[in-house]
Amino acid sequence: MATDKKPIIFSIDDDPQVLRSLKSDLRNEFKNDYRIISTDSARDALASLPELKKQGETVALFLSDQRMPEMLGVDFLEQAKVIFPEAKRVLLTAYSDTEAAIRAINNVGLDHYLLKPWDPPVEKLYPVLNDLLDNWESNHTPEFHGIKLIGYQYAPKSHEIKDFLAGNLFPYQWLDVDGDERAKELMDLHQLEHKDLPAILLEDGSVLPSPSTSELAAKLGLVTQAREEMYDVAIIGAGPAGLAAAVYGGSEGLRTLLIERRAPGGQAGTSSRIENYLGFPNGLSGSDLTHRALTQATRLGAEFLSTQGVDKIELENNYKKLSFSDGNHVYAKSVIIATGVDYRKLPAKGADQFTGAGVYYGAAITEANACRNKQIYVVGGGNSAGQGAVYLSKFAQKVHIVIRREDLSSTMSAYLIDQINAIPNIEVLGKTEVIEALGHESLECIILENIETKATEQVKADSLFIFIGTRPATDWLPVNLLLDDKGFIETGKELKQYPQFKSIWKHQREPFLLETCQPGIFAAGDVRAGAMNRVASAVGEGAMAIKFVHEYLAEV
Repeated sequence: MATDKKPIIFSIDDDPQVLRSLKSDLRNEFKNDYRIISTDSARDALASLPELKKQGETVALFLSDQRMPEMLGVDFLEQAKVIFPEAKRVLLTAYSDTEAAIRAINNVGLDHYLLKPWDPPVEKLYPVLNDLLDNWESNHTPEFHGIKLIGYQYAPKSHEIKDFLAGNLFPYQWLDVDGDERAKELMDLHQLEHKDLPAILLEDGSVLPSPSTSELAAKLGLVTQAREEMYDVAIIGAGPAGLAAAVYGGSEGLRTLLIERRAPGGQAGTSSRIENYLGFPNGLSGSDLTHRALTQATRLGAEFLSTQGVDKIELENNYKKLSFSDGNHVYAKSVIIATGVDYRKLPAKGADQFTGAGVYYGAAITEANACRNKQIYVVGGGNSAGQGAVYLSKFAQKVHIVIRREDLSSTMSAYLIDQINAIPNIEVLGKTEVIEALGHESLECIILENIETKATEQVKADSLFIFIGTRPATDWLPVNLLLDDKGFIETGKELKQYPQFKSIWKHQREPFLLETCQPGIFAAGDVRAGAMNRVASAVGEGAMAIKFVHEYLAEV
């Protein structure tokens, strides 16, 4: 996490006695607002500056002696200016060197020179430095102290890492190579090449060139390896259902493991605003809800495993063996599958080509700033599409909602329709669909088709956000679970409609309400057949699943 750093006053003098005196005087006056660094070597000082720059440090003022054996003070200050151009530069000089100091003011752009000795400092040192520092402060824009991400706006991997950082609640600064001089400056400083992008610059000065999300997670201190070998309940998926299950599992004393492949929150976590969640009359963002729930779950004892996907569930007696994509595994007495749903892909020609490069699935809040004063299209007529459109309208020149129906009345909540109707830069295009996406390295245009007349129109589109329904995230399931014809997990009494149920279920009792055809494996939230696609209902199912886990554990 980012921390506040005091700007630096850097003093250099080869005379140890003078340096001690200078350091003491500087600390007496400036220690509350500035960090004092001192050295007796101009070469060492100069060598340290690039590293300070990499670490995001800021030098407010250099104070250097003129006559030093390694180099003259004016030469040091001139070279220091290249690395910290905004820093004020003051030369310490004896009376005999005043002429050289005056020339330096004119030739090198020196801010001031001070004669030795400067006693008393309250008269001869502090007033000068305070004036210079006040001037520096009034013109200085503080450096962002935290994670910096350098990349290309329309590079899919840049988008992936932005979503990962935002989803895991890490503040970061995005620097686009194509339009930000600061990005190019940092690339030069850290000796990065274009093949290294996207690159992560951490506050400690370290660099991760083109990292995977698992590499980034480990570097940021997220837990990627399970601490135990056996758990009472393993929850796969950290959306609202999984988070609720983790909260109740942890609070009720179960050894609880919460596993998430991407970032916590699921689709709800990317929502710009959830307006109808109980107890929040002004609404709350998906990230806020996720942060609260995850903090609550871990405080109550649940263990959160980040960037780990479950590739296999094997049944070993009464235990479930969960194998991860990195080759490791854990055992659990019970499992709750809460993997939710993924957005359906837009079938339009060319859409796949620009995924992450102008075509985004879901709210993609991380791309909102890039939408400033641009033409944005949102495909879909559900609440998620409406919330996304409302949020994006704060940035975009215009947001166009593309729907196949005539209007939004049959697919979107009334409160959202009212909001959309009141926003002048949102337009609803009824009976329309996107049939093609066009561009070179990124999306540039789309072709719209009227469903009734089949008339087509090519329009400029800077970004396309897709909300056209969902499909269950069950492709990974290796165990013999019964799914409905759309791929959702069947649970409870609905299992009896399947002829193969009797050959799979060998228990004396009937399955619990949220239990799959495998005893001790439960499903909760949007991944479950018959679930209501609402955050509140997913939370309820996650909590309910823990009740059934208790009942199951009492049997084994």
